[in-house]
Amino acid sequence: MVRKNPEKEMNFTAHLSELRNRLVISAVFFVAFFIISFIYVDDILNFFLNDFDFKLTLIGVGEIVWISITVAGIVAIAGTIPILAFQLWMFIKPGLTPKERRASLAFIPAIFLLFLGGLVVGYFMFIKLILPFLLSLNNGMFNEMFTAEKYFKFLFRVTLPFAIIFEIPIIAMFLTSLGILTPRFMRKTRKYAYFVLVIISTMVTPPDFFLPIVVSIPFFLLYEISILLSSSVYRKREEKHQEFMEA
Repeated sequence: MVRKNPEKEMNFTAHLSELRNRLVISAVFFVAFFIISFIYVDDILNFFLNDFDFKLTLIGVGEIVWISITVAGIVAIAGTIPILAFQLWMFIKPGLTPKERRASLAFIPAIFLLFLGGLVVGYFMFIKLILPFLLSLNNGMFNEMFTAEKYFKFLFRVTLPFAIIFEIPIIAMFLTSLGILTPRFMRKTRKYAYFVLVIISTMVTPPDFFLPIVVSIPFFLLYEISILLSSSVYRKREEKHQEFMEA
């Protein structure tokens, strides 16, 4: 008969309780950011609507509600990312060495800034490339009328993948530091990664040959930067391992 270890069960329960508490803290911040964003959602929408001359059309009362909730939710997610990352860091902090704590703490602002950077680049691509391309197809043949719901759905469809893909360098560095990922593996699977990135760029752009290629370029650059950062982390990890073996 296998005997259960009460001490291990208590430690496991305590860890789960701590993780739950930290997730609850993050959820509270998300709700707070959501409420604040929802209060000022008109100002946020005006910021997005100042980049073009035409006005959007509402064809249903539910459209403005959906848009307001979605915009407030995205802003709340962006604001909660550093809070959630810090709470997770506090959770794993006891198991890290002082050097690992300092190094991993730097990931938190990077995660937040890369997410915002992805949103900015995605929005720039949408305003400067994708939307003008779509409007150029009209050639004055039809009256242009844009519904608010379809416009913002298309906008989110473009910008959110950029925000997520911009996290690839941080994810690569983190997985490399854990020994799960290696730069050699990333180089070996480069062509498959490029293929997936091309598919994503095709999904977020209109059916055209030129635009997916243009949108794929920053994705490819991010992947190559991820390989370089992974190589740096891997090299430092190997040096520490070598020093430990020689000690």
